[in-house]
Amino acid sequence: MRKNFVLDTNVLLHDPSALNSFGDNTVCIPINVIEELDQFKKDMSELGRNARQVCRMLDEYRTLGNLREGVALPSGGRLLVAFSERPLPKMIANGDHPDNRIVATALDISRIDPQMPTIFVTKDTNLRIRADVLGLTAEDYDQERIELEDLYPGASELDVHPDAIRQLYADGRLERPAGDYFKNEYLMLRDESNPTRTALCRVSTDGEAIEPITHFRDGVWGIRPRNREQHFALDLLLRDDIKMATLVGKAGTGKTLLAIAAGLQKTTEESVYAKLLVSRPIFPLGRDIGYLPGDIEEKLNPWMQPIYDNVEFLLGLSKQDKKSGRGYHELFDLGIIAIEPLTYIRGRSIPSQYMIIDEAQNLTPHEVKTILTRVGHGTKIVFTGDPYQIDNPYVDSVNNGLTYLVEKFKQEGIAGHVTLYKGERSDLAELAANLL
Repeated sequence: MRKNFVLDTNVLLHDPSALNSFGDNTVCIPINVIEELDQFKKDMSELGRNARQVCRMLDEYRTLGNLREGVALPSGGRLLVAFSERPLPKMIANGDHPDNRIVATALDISRIDPQMPTIFVTKDTNLRIRADVLGLTAEDYDQERIELEDLYPGASELDVHPDAIRQLYADGRLERPAGDYFKNEYLMLRDESNPTRTALCRVSTDGEAIEPITHFRDGVWGIRPRNREQHFALDLLLRDDIKMATLVGKAGTGKTLLAIAAGLQKTTEESVYAKLLVSRPIFPLGRDIGYLPGDIEEKLNPWMQPIYDNVEFLLGLSKQDKKSGRGYHELFDLGIIAIEPLTYIRGRSIPSQYMIIDEAQNLTPHEVKTILTRVGHGTKIVFTGDPYQIDNPYVDSVNNGLTYLVEKFKQEGIAGHVTLYKGERSDLAELAANLL
């Protein structure tokens, strides 16, 4: 049965392609949504770019027919722009508010043909509640929704025959056991006759075998992995055949520290990459870095201080070193590390660099795509973040760009993923992360 889908403004700002995401159903845009888009279209942020894209698409459809009567969509459905003069119930305060006018339009559409289901789609939780109370079926726009409990973890355990572990280390390769394992998935093999005997390995890039991973006895820039997930993460971060890595974990699991250590190893010690490029979303992504005095680095200091702290920790500077003026600035002055805002990444091509995008859970899927399409030849990119710590009001723990990436790339041989569980920052930080 065909349905009417009435879209709220935030759905189109989140994903401009939503116009074509409802199959052969009717997509209804309240005229108040057009007015709200008009307020965003001059903005230089990602929201402004999305608003302009939606307006251009609507204008193109306008040339194909009358939007009030409906225009055919490539998906087989129809697109129409609707409005309503119907007053809302008196218990709804401020009935002329754009949100309430959008709900009124959805109510009007639902009454035109009661036999045709009407679904109001919005990412605004409170608006879904109000719509539901007024008798509308309201849903979140969950085109890329991924429940965290079902998120691909990147690693698993497997009980094997004792000979399997011996063969793995003797031959450096073992035929992949039966089961659903992805390329580059990490495994901990456990001797079924002696559970204390284990081996850390990974599924090969071609997906046909499993291979042992590197043991980091000497550490990487003074950092030694403290648990098996950190072993997996370092192996992933240092592999040249992996061009995109994702690290997910709560605060204190070592995501950013491990990524920076691996990046410094690859740029300074092995010279595989020309530079280590680090960035974090300036919330919200695309917001100008302001009219504060100073250069870009000075303006970015409040957002990038966690990066500086990690670099300083890796350098292992003594109090005397700091008193004499030594610090992380030396690496920046030499051009080994660069800190750049994501604001100006559009249109760039970034070759031969080790890129780290920290706090990637605050990115939308569209923003992640924008970043990835900037990656040039010879560049490796690492996304790190915690889906439970989201500051962006337009994404949540199940539809952010980081979890979207994990699921979309889990079957690709060029990418890998590790979820870190155990906090290693301090006993107090780990307790706080678990209890609070």
